[in-house]
Formats: sequence, structure tokens, C-alpha cells
Amino acid sequence: MLAATGIMALLGGCTGIGEPLSAGHASAASAPVRLWPDRKPAPLEEPGRGENLPATVPGVPKVPSGDIRKASLLTVVKAQVAAGSALDGEPQFDRATTRKIDACDDERARCPVLKPQYQDLTGDGKAELIVGIGAADESLALWVFTLRHGVVTRIMDAGVTPLSVEVANGDLILREPTSTPGYATRTVFAWDPRTKTMALRSSEYDQADSPTSAPKRTP
Repeated sequence: MLAATGIMALLGGCTGIGEPLSAGHASAASAPVRLWPDRKPAPLEEPGRGENLPATVPGVPKVPSGDIRKASLLTVVKAQVAAGSALDGEPQFDRATTRKIDACDDERARCPVLKPQYQDLTGDGKAELIVGIGAADESLALWVFTLRHGVVTRIMDAGVTPLSVEVANGDLILREPTSTPGYATRTVFAWDPRTKTMALRSSEYDQADSPTSAPKRTP
């Protein structure tokens, strides 16, 4: 009878006096193992001209109020078009799109500049200006501007083909189609206080809303 009681106590996971039994030695947590520790690391890449660097937009009047909504949208857009691509200074659009931008004041129905969006992306409590310009190939020029001491300053310049563009918790999130049916890429840009730009935070595969979703632009 005593032997049976002892067996039951062991099966119950406790000693005869109610103390828990040890489950054995737990595996010790191991620190990361660095491979080839003696190899000299590659140098950090220096940003190219205009890449990952904020840039003032020439030709745009200062905004003393500090509210970027007071800046003329088309003035900002045309000045940025004239400045060229942030990466190489080359024209960012074909001639047909550029002509449509130039005619936006008189031909709003054909204007490729989408409705401006205002969201706080830098976390300072003030809105930034988000601009989207559609091209004939369904791509979208995506620009973000902020005010720095009243001066309109570009903090993002990207060419994308988005299924959607969203802002969540200050992050700018793009979902773009892929060649894999049913999947899209989800790319997140976030404010980087070191570079003073909207920097790439992550890019990953994600399930698309629909395997047959066609590229579309959000207003």
C-alpha cells in the first residue's frame, strides 16, 4: 500500500511532502554565435546625391505660419518637377505627363496630380504634405514634404505601383503587386530622425486582398 502511494505521488509530479519534482535540467539560453568574427566588416554605404537626404524645394515661397496646408499644391509640384528626380536630377516624368502637370490649372479633369493628403508623419504634431502623381504606365510618383523653418522640404521621393497607400501610426505603408498570384509586397516607410527623411523600414511578402487585384491608386 505504501509502495502504491509512492508511485501515485511520483505520477502526480510531487514528492510525498507536497513539493514539486524537478523536470530535469532546462536548456541554457545561448548567446548569438557570430560567424567569421575575424572578417573585416564592409564599410557603410554612403548615400548618393539626393538619396536619403532631405532637400528644400527651390522656387516655393516660405510658409511663415508653419502650416503646410497653406503652401500651394501646384506650386510645390511644379517646382519639384523642375528640380528633377531626387536620385539623379533627371526628369521624373515623360513629356506627356509633364505637359499635363503644367496644364493642371486650366484642365483639372486631365490633371495627374491626385488630391493632396495631410498626415503627421514626423511625430511633431504637424501635418506633412503627401503628393501622388499618376503616370501613363500606372506608376505613381509618391512625394512627401514637410516644413523646416517655414521652408518646404522634400523628405521622400519614390516611384511605386501601389495596390494601396495607407498611413498607420505615422508609418507610410505601400502594398504593391508581385508576379506571384495572391501575394503583394508590403513596404513600410517611417520617419528617421537621423536622416530627417521617410526611410525604408521593412519590405515583405504579404497576401493580396484578391489574387486578381489590379494596380490602383488611392486618392
